[in-house]
Amino acid sequence: MTDLLHRADRLRADRTPFVLATVVRAERPTSAKAGDRALVLPDGTMEGFVGGTCAESTVRLQGLRLLETGESTLLRITPDGSDVTSEREGLLTVSNPCLSGGTLEIFLETMIPAPLVYVQGEAPVARAMVDVARSIGWEAVSGPASAVPLDASAVVVASHGRDEIESLTAAVRADVPYIALVASRKRALAVIGELPLTDLEKARIHAPAGLDIGARTAPEIALSILAEVISKRPRQTAPPPGRIELPLLQPVAKAAVSKVAVAKDVICAMDVAISPDALQYEHEGTMYYFCGSGCRRAFIDNPARYL
Repeated sequence: MTDLLHRADRLRADRTPFVLATVVRAERPTSAKAGDRALVLPDGTMEGFVGGTCAESTVRLQGLRLLETGESTLLRITPDGSDVTSEREGLLTVSNPCLSGGTLEIFLETMIPAPLVYVQGEAPVARAMVDVARSIGWEAVSGPASAVPLDASAVVVASHGRDEIESLTAAVRADVPYIALVASRKRALAVIGELPLTDLEKARIHAPAGLDIGARTAPEIALSILAEVISKRPRQTAPPPGRIELPLLQPVAKAAVSKVAVAKDVICAMDVAISPDALQYEHEGTMYYFCGSGCRRAFIDNPARYL
């Protein structure tokens, strides 16, 4: 367990998102016990233990969905489809017919790195950007145009003429969500006109930077820029409370599951997240995915029965 928590600390330091799954209640018979933990990584791999393969498959799928929303939730996995649970905020109940007979309650805590603002320049506005961003819990670093982090949420160029073309071009080509130039309207138009980019790419640059809130001082300008970053970021939909029964598993949210590849277990009809750790078997050129080893064995023994 200590190694797992150290691994979680390393993931945070590397700005890698993950879900920490902790068993908070186990109703026998289950192989997991309260306090067992696992990490769900963005590629679907899992480290640690929160139960057998069926429970692990459910935790993997729901963990990947939560990574898309940034939300955390209490996951209740039960084998009894008639065990109706009233809807409660923050609780997601999944009927898993593959469980050995017990019920698990697992807290899925989503760990998303704080937004990263990359500032290029040494002007007062640049220094204020770093200070104001950190004051609201974001990460902020400054550096040269050639070092734009791949996971930057925003790049703000406040260098007053130094390396502006290089910085803005690098940010656009790195597909940074928000890119801004701190300059007067007249100078901003001149700089944008010199960029070796298409008109569509140039249109992605906010110049002058920030919302028009009457900002005058460097901290006020920095605040207006961060307000614009927040206003432009995508809205995410949280998972709804209540019960989800398999195989009629409904998406938590359309936007949330858009990047999660899902296959249907041909034995029990459970949804399975396609990942390197998922149980799979290739038959006649087609790859099949399974929630647990029992379903996989049943398919291998007699594929024709299920196809």
